[in-house]
Amino acid sequence: GGMGSPTVSIERVGRGDECLLAMQTLEQHLGRTFTHVIPGEIGGSNSMRPMIVAAQVGLPVIDGDGMGRAFPELQMDTFSIYGVPPTPGALADPRGHQVIFDSISDPTTLERYARVVTIQMGGAAGYAFPPMSAEDVRRTAIPGTVTLAIAIGDAVLAARESHQNPVDAALAVSGGERLFQGKIADVERRMLGGFARGVVNLEGAGPNAGQTLRIDFQNENLVARTGDGEVLAVVPDLICLVDEDTAEPITTEILRYGLRVAVVGIPAPELLKTPEALQVVGPGAFGYPDVEYTPLAGVFGVPN
Repeated sequence: GGMGSPTVSIERVGRGDECLLAMQTLEQHLGRTFTHVIPGEIGGSNSMRPMIVAAQVGLPVIDGDGMGRAFPELQMDTFSIYGVPPTPGALADPRGHQVIFDSISDPTTLERYARVVTIQMGGAAGYAFPPMSAEDVRRTAIPGTVTLAIAIGDAVLAARESHQNPVDAALAVSGGERLFQGKIADVERRMLGGFARGVVNLEGAGPNAGQTLRIDFQNENLVARTGDGEVLAVVPDLICLVDEDTAEPITTEILRYGLRVAVVGIPAPELLKTPEALQVVGPGAFGYPDVEYTPLAGVFGVPN
């Protein structure tokens, strides 16, 4: 996958094989050849990078991932949460530079080290880690997320072609719900510590006319609160902004004033709702100790 700020990928063109180079570097270091690839996360461009690597070298892609969404930090995947050693691993940048992390036992420490290296690589790099056995994958991966992503896309395209509502079509497949409808009124974004952090404020429209919504983000959306402070959704549940007419995703790096959006929530996979997972990916892990995680209704990936 890719490590770094999504904003950098808009401003800088990569060479296209950073992830492949990272994987090959790790293979050379281990003296072994990998047989499968799996997405570290299924959100954003990191859902596609394993597909590209797999196509480049002819490997199968496992139908699953380590997050069921996207999270900004390495230790936030289910592989790490449920005990898969985080190293060895490798990073590679567009200039062909490679860095190997041979023996770091704690995934949070690896995140700190790898983040510093990624910043020195220009704010974005390709990564490959950790090596896993088939049993590791069966025990720790969130299953079915690649095919779920495809099913959501198919539902959206079919709805557009038949002049149905594509947002409703996506929610019907994913198990999600509408949280808010409105227009982006303001975006505050800054690069801090290798992340794109900020706030997006929305003015309500339609059923939410006269209301406001604030969403805090760190590469990904973290918490959605109404103007009177009510929390509508919070990590690890997914908070997604999509174009209200087309259901095209609007990720944090392309947020801008005036976009008319639907804010939707999708319940987190069960592997992210355990006490050990919430210590790593719950509100407190992102600096919201006073926000209680109340799961959204529904089941991840189960049609409404």
